[in-house]
Amino acid sequence: MIHLLTNPEIEKELGERLKRRRLDLNFSQEMIAERSGLSRRTITAIENGEGSTLGTLIALLRALNSLDCIEQILPDPGPSPLLLARLQEEPRKYASKPRKTPPATPWKWGDET
Repeated sequence: MIHLLTNPEIEKELGERLKRRRLDLNFSQEMIAERSGLSRRTITAIENGEGSTLGTLIALLRALNSLDCIEQILPDPGPSPLLLARLQEEPRKYASKPRKTPPATPWKWGDET
């Protein structure tokens, strides 16, 4: 029931889950730091629920071989209905004819004679 938690509580829960994943893989914080390019202190902070940037989270998920979890959180919605409609249109076979433009006439206000 994560939707009942506050944002700081969710950060703490995510940190604990990331730590569990790291330990399940038998990785030390130093190993993850090396694999992700993050500092060990940053990894400790995230595991303690102290927040992170999106880029840091991505680097950490990559180091934990867990980037696929993003697909579970936010699956790709696929192409938009407008794009699908455009793709189903028949391709043009001919160029259109140039439009005829009326001859240029000087514009007048109406009160001119």
